[in-house]
Amino acid sequence: MMYLHDVWVNWFEGEENGYNVCPFHEWRKEDGIELLDQVPLLYVTSSLYDYIENDLQDLPKSLLEKVYQRAYLRKNQKRIPLEYAFVATNGTAIIAVDTMGYSVPVRKSRLIPRQERLVYDMIEKMEPNSFHFDRAAQKDYHTLSLPPEYMVGLTRKERQLKQLLMMMVDQLKQTAKLAEVRYWLTEWRPNHYHKIQDMDFDEVWEELYNGLKDGWSGAHEELCQKMSRGQPFFEKMWELEHDHVNSSSSNQAYK
Repeated sequence: MMYLHDVWVNWFEGEENGYNVCPFHEWRKEDGIELLDQVPLLYVTSSLYDYIENDLQDLPKSLLEKVYQRAYLRKNQKRIPLEYAFVATNGTAIIAVDTMGYSVPVRKSRLIPRQERLVYDMIEKMEPNSFHFDRAAQKDYHTLSLPPEYMVGLTRKERQLKQLLMMMVDQLKQTAKLAEVRYWLTEWRPNHYHKIQDMDFDEVWEELYNGLKDGWSGAHEELCQKMSRGQPFFEKMWELEHDHVNSSSSNQAYK
């Protein structure tokens, strides 16, 4: 068993998509950074790595048994055992996991660059471990869990705002008010006003979703702000994310 020591982690909880587990350069001052005194390192196949990073399904029982109480959190000079925690790599990407006692990867984190280099050095002449697992079905992406290609290249702030926008687009589908969805599509495509008035609800919603799912722009951000107004929950999310200023100074201690 290989181990890493003194590993800084920034847990993202309940994230089924790896694109929401922020890399080190996107860590923020207010994030809850923790220090793992010791954590097992597993070199796994690419298929298992993808399953760990991009899903919230049961991990292989043999993997859980292998790492059981092998990781320790350091807190106030104490070593606290973690039931199932480990770092996994497929040789090209790395993720840390803490199941919080369950059988699914509840919390996920990236590593700092120095620790990433160490991982690649440690596995350089090794072969990946094989753990049997059954992926019940192909992962189903949807409005609230966009396929990775629609998030590639976006910053943490842009990803968060895009998810907020998609939550509001999904809400439009649930409430199914034709006039409302026509209004927002007209805001997005003002030159299509007359065409929009002849479309039914499904056509309008699909055009709005398809128009918004690609990339991120000033127009996306403006629509997101407009749609959040008057909805306290969404408005608060907008304010928290939009007003946030990334601070790289908080990362210096971990380098």
